[in-house]
Amino acid sequence: MKRIALFASGSGSNAEKIAQYFANGTDVEITLVLTNNPKAGVIERSRRGFGCGLHVPVLTFDRAAFHESDRIIKILKNQQIDLIVLAGFMWLIPAGLVRAFPNQMVNIHPALLPRFGGKGMYGHHVHEAVVAAGETESGITIHYVNEHYDEGQVIFQARCPVSATDTPDDVARKVQALEHEHYPKIVETILRELS
Repeated sequence: MKRIALFASGSGSNAEKIAQYFANGTDVEITLVLTNNPKAGVIERSRRGFGCGLHVPVLTFDRAAFHESDRIIKILKNQQIDLIVLAGFMWLIPAGLVRAFPNQMVNIHPALLPRFGGKGMYGHHVHEAVVAAGETESGITIHYVNEHYDEGQVIFQARCPVSATDTPDDVARKVQALEHEHYPKIVETILRELS
């Protein structure tokens, strides 16, 4: 049995898709949802069972617990987490957490890294930058997490076209469709490689 912890700061749509993907399996367990945002939509999604009857405990934490103590590391180790999956988590991961889970932490970024990555480049900011730059394509990048925003080793990318008439909202819809299609499958592949 492989055990996943999901980190999310926002609505939790990717967390929900991952939970649904693994809900009926026997070899993967979503053990814990962690969030730095007590108003995050992911909390309500978990309470509702992620639309698949999977009720996962949620842990909220503040900046001090995350950056100034090893509390989160201890919780994850006690839960025997095999893989940490960032699903719209906005904070930089502390070096101690990265070291505690080497190549066991993945993130999804809503653009084709290395372009449109780094501090402040998340969510709608990314799609606005893609449109402003006149890009003809965007997409997703799934990568391992290191101590820097969006600089970990790339695992997978998928692309979508961006037309001259696309708004940032149009790009967001295309990119989110790629996220929901690919992230659960790539997480499954990574888990298999950990075996």
